[in-house]
Amino acid sequence: MKKTAGSEATSSATASQLIDQRIQELGDWRGETLAQVRKLILEADPDVVEEWKWRGVPTWSHAGILCTGETYKRAVKLTFAKGASLPDPKKLFNASLDGNTRRAIDIHEGDRIDGKALQALIRAAAALNLSK
Repeated sequence: MKKTAGSEATSSATASQLIDQRIQELGDWRGETLAQVRKLILEADPDVVEEWKWRGVPTWSHAGILCTGETYKRAVKLTFAKGASLPDPKKLFNASLDGNTRRAIDIHEGDRIDGKALQALIRAAAALNLSK
C-alpha cells in the first residue's frame, strides 16, 4: 500500500490520487512515462511516501525527498534532491549536472528507461537520506 502525504494539496484528494490524475490528464507518452517511473520507484522502495508539492509536482520521499517527477512538453524530468552524492554507474543523470547538489534525468519521447539502474538510484537516495 502506498503511503501518501498531501502536502499543499488544495482538495481532499491524496497525493497518490493527484498523481493518478496527472497521469490521466497528460494522456500521452508523458503520462505513460510518469506512470512507468512511478511504478519503478514504488517497487524499489516499499517505504516511499508520495507527495504533491509546489502546486503540482509529484514527489517521492523517504526520510527526505528522493526525487520529483515534473512533466514538460518535451520531457519527463526526474530530479534527485541529492543526486550529486549518488553513484551513477549507468550514467542515467543527463541534466542539471553543473550543480553541487541536484542531478536530473530527462526522459524524452521514445527513450528507453533502464529500470534496474533507476531503482538502484532510488535505493541509494533512500539510503543516503537514512544515513543523515
